[in-house]
Amino acid sequence: ACRCFDSHMSHSDENAERGNWTSKYDYLLSLVGYAVGLGNIWRFPYLSYKNGGGAFIIPYLLSLILCAIPVIFLETAMGQFCSQGPVNMWRAVPLLQGVGLAIVVLNTVVALYYNALVAYALYYMFASMQSPLPWSSCLSWADSNCRNSPLVFCNISGNLVANWTHDNITCPSSNVIKVPMPSPSEQYWNRVVLQRSSSLDETGHVVWHLALCLLLSCMIIAAVLIKGIKSSGKAVYFTSTFPYVLLLILIIRSAMLEGSGDGIAYYIGAKSNLTKLTEAQVWGDAVTQTFFSLSIGCGGIVTLASYNNFHNNIIKDSCFCGTSIFAGFAIFGLLGHMAHLYGQPIEAVVEEGFAMAFIVYPAGLTKLPGSSFFSFLFFLMLSLIGLDTQFINIEVLVTILCDSYPNVLKSRRGFVTFGICSLLFLLGLPCVTQAGIYWVHLLDKFAGSWLILIMVLSELIGFCYIYGVKNLIADIEMMIGKKSSTYWLIWKCSWLIITPVIAVLLWSLISVTRPVYGEVLYPDWGTAMGWCVVAFVLIPIPGAIQVKALTSPSEDWHPYLDIHCVDRYSKEIDEHMVSHQCYTTSGNGTCSH
Repeated sequence: ACRCFDSHMSHSDENAERGNWTSKYDYLLSLVGYAVGLGNIWRFPYLSYKNGGGAFIIPYLLSLILCAIPVIFLETAMGQFCSQGPVNMWRAVPLLQGVGLAIVVLNTVVALYYNALVAYALYYMFASMQSPLPWSSCLSWADSNCRNSPLVFCNISGNLVANWTHDNITCPSSNVIKVPMPSPSEQYWNRVVLQRSSSLDETGHVVWHLALCLLLSCMIIAAVLIKGIKSSGKAVYFTSTFPYVLLLILIIRSAMLEGSGDGIAYYIGAKSNLTKLTEAQVWGDAVTQTFFSLSIGCGGIVTLASYNNFHNNIIKDSCFCGTSIFAGFAIFGLLGHMAHLYGQPIEAVVEEGFAMAFIVYPAGLTKLPGSSFFSFLFFLMLSLIGLDTQFINIEVLVTILCDSYPNVLKSRRGFVTFGICSLLFLLGLPCVTQAGIYWVHLLDKFAGSWLILIMVLSELIGFCYIYGVKNLIADIEMMIGKKSSTYWLIWKCSWLIITPVIAVLLWSLISVTRPVYGEVLYPDWGTAMGWCVVAFVLIPIPGAIQVKALTSPSEDWHPYLDIHCVDRYSKEIDEHMVSHQCYTTSGNGTCSH
């Protein structure tokens, strides 16, 4: 039943039960902070470099317009219309209510490993308060293989000679062989920060400096969310805007370095490879990155929109992007400088995944004057970006619980927040053991990528096909007013045809390979654990349908004689009469329709 709004209530919020954003800016900054995740810093620049540089921007922007914005509009509309989280919004489509539960599980898994990433960034931020930076050279923690530059050999008649210059031998450039060696930055990451074990089989002990950073992350999140959106909405004024200031400082500083222009040219410029646009994988990477970077299908956008006023203009709220492209300039400007210093092509210094943020970029920062200051700024930026996303990941879980049990938990929201943060800290401890990075990579590979695509497809099928696009549009017009049929034709084409087709085509391009971290191949049981995570996320979708069908009594379950249809059974029958207007009593005195 609809809850009436009394204008004479003492509450200033339109929705007195759940509360609303204090101002529109609280909501927009929270939305931006959630959508700008850590993957924008290391994942997009690498994908852009791998897929043709500036050419990759074309499929990325097209997928943003054709796929991401329509889904963001859909999620925002549904959350704002029902003023409920990602579980209760599926009251519109009871058949797929399991999708809401799957989103909860997926969000929980992502929050677990994301906390560890924030802990890494916090540790590096504190470690940057030293001069020189501890990973600038091979210190006591390094082994004998640690070097700032690769080993150089000359191939002379099949023999590799290291010191040919001492023998006055001239070595043609074609015979020069460079053997990469672990840099101080790489060894610091593996031997000091992670204290990494040899494989997932070797769990080792808890790395306590990371555990303390994990605890600090959970404490910050709990403190910011203690009063829900009323407190988090104020915190994002700093956590969502200050990273852009830091990013701008890093872009300007990197642009002043010798060789930075070459890095930018590889990223987006003269060295872009437009022929890459003929490869299907490039388009698949673009769509995947769009969904991944904007956190679509994870429940956060729905949760944030559920605290809006009912008549908020959601059209403008659905159009935000650009940080992925923006961040790449800072990354590749510094990579170009590193390649110049090492006398190597930029391909030699570019790496994928976590290594970009925690090995390559820290190594580049050591080359700057005032390296400790700029390193501190970079990892402060990473920490704030990660915390911003975590605020919403945890808010999703809190909102779901409070919406499900409002009478019990509404007044205890602070305790719920503290309890969830405490639980996530305990569950996250395996991610800060010596084998922790293997768990983080495993969860990211199986839960942080194509599962999001399934959630998006489920939303499109549920609300646009089953609930019906006409009903969807009618609901939106209740909030924002009538629009022309031409206007809705664009959204209909996106929701019913373009976005689902692109998503299905992307699905056909996905190939899941056995997980590998660096050169370490995961054991069979580790791969099995990854698939168990997938199953754990997806089981609620069909499971909820079966559970409801098999555990709920039939409508025909009631006393046979109508004189016995009293109490709760008489209530059910009365409700059925009101809704169907076809209840009768048969001549033999039985309860019948």
